[in-house]
Amino acid sequence: MRRLVLSPFLPMQRVKPAETASASWAMIAEKLRGNGTWLVTQFVLVGFSNLPHLRTTLFPLFLLTYLVTLSGNVTIITIIHVDRTLHTPMYRFLAVLSLSETCYTLVTIPNMLAHLLMESQAISIPACRAQMFFFLGLGCSHCFLLTLMGYDRYVAICHPLRYSVIMRPAVCLCLGALVFCSGFSVALIETCMIFSSPFCRGDRVEHFFCDIAPVLRLSCTQSALKALGIFFLSVLVVLVSFLLILLSYAFIVATIVRMPSATGRHKAFSTCAAHLTVVIVHFGCAAIIYLRPDSGANPEQDRLVAVFYTVVTPLLNPVVYTLRNKEVRVALRTTLARGCGGVQ
Repeated sequence: MRRLVLSPFLPMQRVKPAETASASWAMIAEKLRGNGTWLVTQFVLVGFSNLPHLRTTLFPLFLLTYLVTLSGNVTIITIIHVDRTLHTPMYRFLAVLSLSETCYTLVTIPNMLAHLLMESQAISIPACRAQMFFFLGLGCSHCFLLTLMGYDRYVAICHPLRYSVIMRPAVCLCLGALVFCSGFSVALIETCMIFSSPFCRGDRVEHFFCDIAPVLRLSCTQSALKALGIFFLSVLVVLVSFLLILLSYAFIVATIVRMPSATGRHKAFSTCAAHLTVVIVHFGCAAIIYLRPDSGANPEQDRLVAVFYTVVTPLLNPVVYTLRNKEVRVALRTTLARGCGGVQ
């Protein structure tokens, strides 16, 4: 029998709400007691429970994809670290992206795999809050990091003589730190807004992880102002980052078409192809989910898109950068040749 995940609101003398929201929580508690409403103490992730016949198929499929993703990202990080010809800002940013993707998948996929095997789909509210914070923090950081990589390509192609000065190691380190500080700051604000009030509109989260819209829908105080603030932050992160990338590539294209050599134009385009592919996939999925005032209009469709950007997209990144980047392919072959020679 499944364990009950809702509990009656206890008398006020035994409730210890957060100091910053004690007054509002007390008012909510009084209304809940009067209405006989239940206060949620933990959530149930619906996940793929509506597809019980597919769980035995989904588990090995997702597990294999996850292992390939981890292997691909670890391979890219190792190659960039070992091969000195790849010790440039462009490839160091790629290594950071691969490391961030690895952490990104760790936030959601292991928990999803565990829930596919277990009958219990419960997750505590603190665990849900932590999962959402890291998921949003890494997701926002990806947007900013892809924007930074676009700026790096702009400087390399449009200002090649000043590239080593503009993108010197100290500047790259500061820009990288700014990327992650900004990403996790946005995540902290959004997570605090969502978990600033208790939950009493049911315990079923219509997702396989704690995402913004499914959790916010369960809040006791569904404020239009709160939802608008979260939507504005999402627009700020996704849309502004994407527009800055488009601006960088507008200057890049204008510079490339003026190049006299066809070989030079081809080389310049090839260095941007992998980055553009990842940008289109990442921002396309983010726009579908987060650039809508109510992303929970179709939970099943949202779950399908979420599978794509949490499972498939992290797999595409190492594949795209390995297959579409000549320098990475050459470095990979060189490293493998050295390894085979060392074994012999």
